[in-house]
Amino acid sequence: MDFRQDDNAIRETHSRHMSRRGRALAGVLALLTLGACGSLRNPPPTDPDDLADYKAANDPYEPMNRKMYNLQMWAYHKVLRPVGKAWIWAVPKPVRHSIANVNETWREPAVFFSDVGAGKPRRAGDAFMRFAINMSAGVGGFFDVAGLVGYKQHETDPGLTLGSWGVAGGPYLFVPFIGPTNIRDGIGYGISQGLTPINYVPRGYDLLTFNWAYNVAGTMEGYASSIDQIDHLEQDSLDPYSYIRSAWQQNRQSQIDTIKGDDRATTPDWYN
Repeated sequence: MDFRQDDNAIRETHSRHMSRRGRALAGVLALLTLGACGSLRNPPPTDPDDLADYKAANDPYEPMNRKMYNLQMWAYHKVLRPVGKAWIWAVPKPVRHSIANVNETWREPAVFFSDVGAGKPRRAGDAFMRFAINMSAGVGGFFDVAGLVGYKQHETDPGLTLGSWGVAGGPYLFVPFIGPTNIRDGIGYGISQGLTPINYVPRGYDLLTFNWAYNVAGTMEGYASSIDQIDHLEQDSLDPYSYIRSAWQQNRQSQIDTIKGDDRATTPDWYN
């Protein structure tokens, strides 16, 4: 399940240029502050079976997280879903694919440095080649030429790198407009934003306007592409919150295991 950050509110003052890293970390810190209130935290149960389930869920702040999830879903039904449906109707599918490609391409530097940090040169090389090829032959990332020549997109971020080092994730958190996370991945998200070059676009030459358009269009496409998945989840799941929590935690652990087990040769397949 992919709940992406909402970047539509762009300010005219210096705070407008505050990175998404700051907002993400501020959100995590705010939730932790709220979590200090007993009513927003579940104490560990005394029954051994219940305690095992409690530890497996890793969600001591479940009352608070459910409130945040309900806030997210209220915004989804009132605003995000209708606007996403309008986006799908108004924007042709090839254009939407290009927008998704641009977002993936501009995230590749963060993927590259995360792979380097994880000690996986082959993965880092693939990320480097994807960025170089798509920024040139792919016209700034609008076309995934790299994927056509064998450099497939893969996910690595600083949170996954920290996880591959054995850093514990900490308690599960749900941050509105960012989605499922934990302390480790919240910090990793901030680092990732610092490694994303689009966040350093300077003033002038309409580049700042491109930055706004990139963030707004990317956010719209992110929500629009998730509509069917969210709708099916709400219809088919007895407890969508628990399902999302479990699926996210399992997916993150699977990604960490994939990184740790990726011991491919440094040279690409075509060189051998």
